[in-house]
Amino acid sequence: MKIQVYGTGCTPCKIMLANVQEAARQLNLTDPVVHMTRIQDMLAAGITGTPALAIDGEIKVMGKALDVPTIVAMLKNP
Repeated sequence: MKIQVYGTGCTPCKIMLANVQEAARQLNLTDPVVHMTRIQDMLAAGITGTPALAIDGEIKVMGKALDVPTIVAMLKNP
């Protein structure tokens, strides 16, 4: 599973990254959570607001940080 968190380092982006990492840990996922910080990568992926979460290349959320239980549910059913 390919998990990407898009964000430049703002507080909501940091929260989203930490929550995604925790959700992946709870599910014992071995694939790394990739933190995408380059604006060019965000634009190429169609990201218009951060933080954003993509699972297997599909953007699941943009513009808000999710809590751990919500992310766990998304990762269980991508």
